[in-house]
Amino acid sequence: SLKPALERIKVYMRGWLNYYRVADMKNNIEELNGWLYHRIRACIWKHWKLPKTKRKNLMRLGIPEYYASITGYSRRACWFMSNTTTVKRALSKERLTHNGFYDLSIAYQSMHVNY
Repeated sequence: SLKPALERIKVYMRGWLNYYRVADMKNNIEELNGWLYHRIRACIWKHWKLPKTKRKNLMRLGIPEYYASITGYSRRACWFMSNTTTVKRALSKERLTHNGFYDLSIAYQSMHVNY
């Protein structure tokens, strides 16, 4: 399920961030953070499996029925679909961080407040 996976990612990324604390790597952190959001959205999309489940979950997350149907019944792969605007809007950064995703950019900025 998603919660234990997010917890394992959080532990790993927190350790990685603490190891490279001294380095100035804001751009690298932002790129890695964007890739992680994309990967989490792809895992969620793949976890939903069936097109009608995808459509139902997109509608539950506030996407209009027309766009949810087009996106849910698409035959494109999960990596491609996780980067579409519909899925990005449904699984936004705010929603993912609220569900337990560890945002590297925010953590990095809080570590480097004094610099």
